[in-house]
Amino acid sequence: MAQLRQDYQEIVQQATEVLVVGPEDADQFQDYWKEHNLPFVGLPDPRHQVLRLYGQEVNLFKFGRMPAQVLIDRNGTVRFVHYGKSMADIPDNRDLLDILENLNREMEISRSQEQ
Repeated sequence: MAQLRQDYQEIVQQATEVLVVGPEDADQFQDYWKEHNLPFVGLPDPRHQVLRLYGQEVNLFKFGRMPAQVLIDRNGTVRFVHYGKSMADIPDNRDLLDILENLNREMEISRSQEQ
């Protein structure tokens, strides 16, 4: 999550909001957010219900949930998914920003063609 904080303003400039879904209960999640002063939204999901909707893997041999990054456009369409195989398997922010730039460009082209 520290990685996302580093480029959070640039992510927001791409008309994007960050939502982090984690396995902790609400109190633990809130404490973590306050302790680390995270600027984005956090959603506790101790029963693994939310990200299972997006196919996130729970692997007890690897200490719980594997990382997953899901980019959803303004229309609610999933546009990019990365399922990590370990906690170190997370896309670089630059890769995510490039994807966001391309998605925004596509949406602008689509809007201009509709007019």
